[in-house]
Amino acid sequence: MPRGLFITLEGLDGSGKSTQISRLAAWLKKREPGVQGIILTRQPGGTETGDRIRALVLDSRSTGLDAMTEMALMFADRAQAIAEVIQPALDEGKIVLCDRFTDSTEAYQGGGRQLGSEIVLELHRQLCRNLQPDLTLLLLPSLEASLTRARRRNERVASETGKDEGRFEAEKDAFYRRVHEKYTEIAAREPNRVTLIEGDLSIDEVHEKIVASVGVRLRETHAEISAK
Repeated sequence: MPRGLFITLEGLDGSGKSTQISRLAAWLKKREPGVQGIILTRQPGGTETGDRIRALVLDSRSTGLDAMTEMALMFADRAQAIAEVIQPALDEGKIVLCDRFTDSTEAYQGGGRQLGSEIVLELHRQLCRNLQPDLTLLLLPSLEASLTRARRRNERVASETGKDEGRFEAEKDAFYRRVHEKYTEIAAREPNRVTLIEGDLSIDEVHEKIVASVGVRLRETHAEISAK
């Protein structure tokens, strides 16, 4: 059975990833009716262990968390998700759509926390079997627009559910500028994998750019399979 397709969505908090991953899944179900299945997951989270890690690292009450500890927790979540969800689905020929992957750790901990890229990439090789996405969709609207949406969303969720996931949104703008810069650096370093979608576009405009990029990758995948 051919290996499935691994697609990740990346971007700042408030960049619209959750909306776009749902729309992409619906589009794929219509376009690829013969696909073995479409799996949606997220990081941190997506497994029982990952959901516990998510609750810890995103909770505003988790004060004093060392940057290295934070990064280690992100990789513990990721290693579990690969073993439990992602790799089995790919082995079964499914399409996996993942909201965040190692690019997020490189951007947030490597860039935002200033730990650097080298340690992130080495941990990925050692702990994540060096699993690489086939395609990464990087959403980078303006910093101001992203943070405004993210902070407003977290306030709404907290008031409606009592769930606090605003720890990162409490960071200063300088932190997010470093995250933004690192994401831009990743896109420039890996243009064959990363599709960069910049600017304050409408939801429909972003979706159109996403499906255009995914459509190209699907055609390439089908050509590769036919050639075997």
